[in-house]
Amino acid sequence: MHSKTTLNLIKIKKSKWLFYFAILYISNTHAQEISSIEKIAAYGYEKRFSDSSSSKKMQLQALELAKKKHNIEDQVICYSYLALTQRRLLHIKTFSRYVDSAFVLSEKTNKIRAKAFAFYSMGALKSYIEDKPQAIENLLKAYELFSKEKAHDECAKIAADISYLFSPASPEKVKKYAEEALDHAEKANDAESRLHARLAYGGYLTDRLDSGYKEEWQTALDFFKETVVLAEKNTHRIISKSNIGIAYINLADLYSKGPKPINETAFLQNLQKATAIAKKYNIKIIYRSSIGLQGFYYTEKGDYAKAELLFIEGIKYQQSLPYTDNYLLATFYNSLKDVSVKRNDFEAYYHYDTLFTKYNQLKYNENTQKMLQNADVRYESSKKMERIQQLELENELEQKNKLLGYGIAGVLLIGLIFMFRSYYYRQRYYLNREEILKQEQANSDLKMQLMEKETLENLAARLSMERRLLRSQMDPHFIFNALGNIQSMILQKDTVPAVSYLTKFAKLTRQVLEQSRKETISLEEEMGTLKNYIELQQLRLNNSFDYSIECSKDLETDIHIPPLLIQPFIENAVEHGLKPRDKTSKGLLEVYFEQRDEMNLICTIKDNGIGLTASRKLKINDNHQSLSTTITDERLTKMQKDHPFAGFQVLERDPETDSSGCLVIITIPIL
Repeated sequence: MHSKTTLNLIKIKKSKWLFYFAILYISNTHAQEISSIEKIAAYGYEKRFSDSSSSKKMQLQALELAKKKHNIEDQVICYSYLALTQRRLLHIKTFSRYVDSAFVLSEKTNKIRAKAFAFYSMGALKSYIEDKPQAIENLLKAYELFSKEKAHDECAKIAADISYLFSPASPEKVKKYAEEALDHAEKANDAESRLHARLAYGGYLTDRLDSGYKEEWQTALDFFKETVVLAEKNTHRIISKSNIGIAYINLADLYSKGPKPINETAFLQNLQKATAIAKKYNIKIIYRSSIGLQGFYYTEKGDYAKAELLFIEGIKYQQSLPYTDNYLLATFYNSLKDVSVKRNDFEAYYHYDTLFTKYNQLKYNENTQKMLQNADVRYESSKKMERIQQLELENELEQKNKLLGYGIAGVLLIGLIFMFRSYYYRQRYYLNREEILKQEQANSDLKMQLMEKETLENLAARLSMERRLLRSQMDPHFIFNALGNIQSMILQKDTVPAVSYLTKFAKLTRQVLEQSRKETISLEEEMGTLKNYIELQQLRLNNSFDYSIECSKDLETDIHIPPLLIQPFIENAVEHGLKPRDKTSKGLLEVYFEQRDEMNLICTIKDNGIGLTASRKLKINDNHQSLSTTITDERLTKMQKDHPFAGFQVLERDPETDSSGCLVIITIPIL
């Protein structure tokens, strides 16, 4: 209500000073703890979607007012609002600088609200640079402090953000904080907070559906219908327009997951509303999701022409903007490739694949740059925090030295008899203290240099291993043979198996590229990749072997493990065990998963190939060197710090009691 009154004053008088006077008047006539300067900064923050330039200017003016008044609390809050604004503008350096300024200044005040804003902005920064543990820690501190202040609007938003950070690892905490967000939003009686909280609780309901609770679909649908009604009734009061678009996207997605046939009219209407909001406020993720869901729906429906037009429309809209979103373009061209395959339009497939490769490489380069940038910000942030702690210790020592000096001066006043003695000991004390401080300073500098060197070395080692892993996963011999088989099928006019082979090969390549950049993947994803890889090997070797991939009955396939650990052993089993065996009978490759305990997954790989001894003899004359097993061994060795059972064994099967061939037992940590 206050914001609306202020906006009317601006329209009538068009004077920023009259605006400031109105803010001051409102703060004096309403008994609230929020200062007039904070209200100016908050109003500027609300304009971040409609006018980012004016938003930043207004917040900087509020900061200048706080500095002129030497008000540390308002400076902390202004810096925090500026930081949160930069988060939306994706200016990571400026974002980090404002957060550090807020956090350092907050140490000089005991005001709960100022400290709460400082922790909130720090939690937002840690979340942005993907430091989830630190993000949760800082947001929980902010949540606790805002709760003491009974700032229910801020509590609703922060509790919702905490709920997202715990998903999907801890469903209980996701539910807990989502429900607390709803409770605070009701107490705040604010449409913005209500929508934020309802989206968090809706996320919990959606996670339940994805976990297998299909009977709760109608409950989730009704909840999101109510959420959309709330958003539509209060559109003018909701500042975060992206949340309105997310509500439409989530509701449409729920329709697509419901009973068949789905309510097509409701599904498309919600996506069209989301697209309109995305275009109006330039919200890329909403636009990408809306077009993607529509295109996927028409593709599944078999209306390939309409799906293709949608993706092309999305590309044209993106290319009309003054900037290039490589992620968006790569996504749309990849979707066009899938549509081309379904239409058997291989000329279009080649065209779209060329453009997809171009933008996908640019997207990968941007992601790598962002990862390095985030690592740099994480390092700089930790170094600054250590420097702050060092300065606090130095200040504490300085205060102690001052008190000691005053004490000595008091002793000197007792009498001239003890003057010389007191003077001597005081000088001696200061000399010793100076030496200690110099030594501590030298030790601290050395520690910081060692930390900097260790951090950079660890980062370089990690990136080097990731590059080596990515290169090792796709053996050049395998790639050349696969492409040769495809060429042979095309020349023999075996179109259907050629397209199937090509689709499997493209899917495998995409899976390897995507999974090599992830910290963890689900067991189901890993099994899918292995199935695709083994079937390509079957085609390449003329179906000379059979395979099976099975799990124990009590094993859940949604557990998460490190990616790309098992494929190198499958490759060895095929290349060095099954391929050189006698062709009079079919080979057999068996993969079996079972869970040893809550922390470890056991993968057993059996083949009835020629065995270890014969394989080693053949390798003497084989110039092919596979680094994938070596790199996998290095990865498992590094994991043993936190997971001591991580590792693998390669054994010879006993032909008398079992069968010829090899047995590989891999112990994989569950993350």
